[in-house]
Amino acid sequence: MKSFIVYINYSEAFDTYYIGQTENFDSRLLLHNAGLVKSTKPYLPWINVLQITKPTRSEAMILEKKLKNLNRIRLVAFIEKYK
Repeated sequence: MKSFIVYINYSEAFDTYYIGQTENFDSRLLLHNAGLVKSTKPYLPWINVLQITKPTRSEAMILEKKLKNLNRIRLVAFIEKYK
């Protein structure tokens, strides 16, 4: 059965977070760190700080949107709570 991963990556060099969702996290992280994702290329390298598995893409997209709407303080608190 497929599952979907909502992930939060962090760029130490630029002190910034990136939130996304995918079916294949390992492949997606490699794409980010290879500079093949336009929105994340300027902030290499990326380290993963949190992954949350959801059973459907719809649920993953809902969580991704909620996380993207958090301010930095709330996002960091969310990461600390669920890591």
